[in-house]
Amino acid sequence: MAGAPGAGAVEHPAPAPSGQVVKGVQPTARTSLREAPTRERFYFVMADRFANGKPGNDTGGISGGRQKSGYDPTHKGFFHGGDLAGLTQKLDYIKGMGTTAIWLTPSFKNRPVQGPAGQESAGYHGYWVTDFTRIDPHFGTNDEMKALIEAAHAKGMKVYFDIITNHTADVIKYEENRYAYVPKSTKPYRDASGRVFDDRDYAGTSVFPDLDPATSFPLTPTFETPADRTVKVPAWLNDPTMYHNRGDTTFEGENSLYGDFFGLDDLFTERPEVVEGMGDIYEAWIDLGIDGFRIDTTRHVNMEFWQQFSPRMLEHAAAKGNDDFFMFGEVADPDPLEMSRYSTRGSLPAALDFGFQKAAQDFVAGGAPSSLAGFYRNDDLYTDADSNAYSLPTFTGNHDMGRLPFLLNQGGAKFDHAQLLKRVELANALMFLTRGQPVVYYGDEQGFIGTGNDQAARHDMFATKTELYAKEPTLLGPAAVKDRFDPTSRLYRQIADLSALREKHPALADGAQINRLAPKKAGVFAVSRVDADQREYVVLVNNATTAKKVTVQTYNARDRFDPVYGSRDAVRSDAAGGVTVTVPPLSATVHRAATKIDRHRTAPAVRMATTWPMTSDGRMQVSAKVSPNRFVQATFYARRAGQPTWTLLGTDDNSPYQVFHDTSSLRTGTRMEYRVVVRDESGRTRTASAVTTIR
Repeated sequence: MAGAPGAGAVEHPAPAPSGQVVKGVQPTARTSLREAPTRERFYFVMADRFANGKPGNDTGGISGGRQKSGYDPTHKGFFHGGDLAGLTQKLDYIKGMGTTAIWLTPSFKNRPVQGPAGQESAGYHGYWVTDFTRIDPHFGTNDEMKALIEAAHAKGMKVYFDIITNHTADVIKYEENRYAYVPKSTKPYRDASGRVFDDRDYAGTSVFPDLDPATSFPLTPTFETPADRTVKVPAWLNDPTMYHNRGDTTFEGENSLYGDFFGLDDLFTERPEVVEGMGDIYEAWIDLGIDGFRIDTTRHVNMEFWQQFSPRMLEHAAAKGNDDFFMFGEVADPDPLEMSRYSTRGSLPAALDFGFQKAAQDFVAGGAPSSLAGFYRNDDLYTDADSNAYSLPTFTGNHDMGRLPFLLNQGGAKFDHAQLLKRVELANALMFLTRGQPVVYYGDEQGFIGTGNDQAARHDMFATKTELYAKEPTLLGPAAVKDRFDPTSRLYRQIADLSALREKHPALADGAQINRLAPKKAGVFAVSRVDADQREYVVLVNNATTAKKVTVQTYNARDRFDPVYGSRDAVRSDAAGGVTVTVPPLSATVHRAATKIDRHRTAPAVRMATTWPMTSDGRMQVSAKVSPNRFVQATFYARRAGQPTWTLLGTDDNSPYQVFHDTSSLRTGTRMEYRVVVRDESGRTRTASAVTTIR
């Protein structure tokens, strides 16, 4: 169950907001951090498309047809009738897969319909919020949300909200009737007196210049109707100076932060009033009982916002008795360097792992296991004093990019349904057996394929009236109009079995992960997972279409490794610690050592590296060389040369042993001293230090 410590789990050495280093400590051996949510298993569900428990709220109480209410179950872009009552009725179905946390798409009141004439669609997805304090009436009421939370909790599941801080519904228009982005270099912001200023000078502070909506912005905000002037809740959201007012984003460069997201009103998140207001909104939902947040469009909000918002949410939740409150941001970029900025520099506990999605998709399509291993070697970018890659939620497809079967065949059919099914099962195994918190996108357990992204990947679980979904076969059978809640389906059972396996063997959820085998052509990718009792598990995942017999290095010589998944045969390691396993095609196996990791007679040798590479965003690679094939945890510290106390940078539990120190605030020429303290499987420690100059 979520909440138990994993391999090397440790309490925070000192209270610290998420993503911040711990200062004023002395170097000691520590263990790699595990937050309680590293054992979560998510089910990501779009309420409108899941179950209709209360047909009376299908139109949200709005009359006048679909252009007013947004309800049209025959159209893929409108409300279909799913609601909170339906979700509550289906909790046993969700729980049956081994789910520990339900992640809901945004549930707040939306603008029902928006878009140009002839291209309208509805806010069934929840991302066009007008009232952040109220559940959308298409889904139910605040009381029904509270009832869902309580019912889920009674069944041992948490409820996470998908939240938005970047934008609201598209309410503000521009007097100029122009919507192309206007750069700050062309028309900078001006305060109410006409003085040019740079908002970046105020981001993260408690002050901001007074603004005049008529003169301060490159585009002049206005409203189409008197009702639009007061439609948003809380009331401060109706002030047009709380928005960037620069036109539409192209998702590149400056406008990625300042532009309107597909026309949605982009909040001026550099303003302290916006930081404070969003904090007030989401504290209230924490008070209702929400267990955590997935944060939409995280990378389109300035970093200073997250540095204030994240600690406030975590501290408020803790004050309410929820020490396990957890958040992860949507950073829609597969590059770990970009994603990791938000959990290290940005103070968020984690980011949704788009890097895993890409790496897993490539691997199950037959890509080189060496590429997958290379992806995992970047995990150290996430390591700091209070977070690391073990907390990253992992997924294979979603409501925006599409489902995995569609993605595997994107650009032209490669695999038939039988082949796709095997590769989807392989992806599920990879996701559940390696580091991170697995996320199952609703309907994947029933074999939905999808014909595209966005609306083409948002199927109805209940008997659909939408032609696109009705005509689509699944991986498990032909097209049909029927409810899709079969707990005996092949994929549902696979997910349930993998969940039970992680529950029984926590090492597969949050045990240390060590790369073991990664050939450069299709074949077996292998890792070891080591639990808190120092028992080793060997995970082998074969993406070849033929069985592969491989020998994998382990920590134990002449030990028995018992099968726990995908195999019936025990194997023994040789005198050098190698175990030989035959892995069936497009399958995974797991074996567990009969005894704890072998003890060594001497402490491991360690020395600091003599090179100091820099990342493009100002982080310095601090690394150490340690005796090979030893289970070692390496804790890194930093201080200005000559200072008495140290700053904890983080603990790494697998080779290469390294952390990435954010030195962007240090002046060129600053002398820094770094120290590593390593501890082996027997508890023996060794220390090494080095001094370098920031360049």
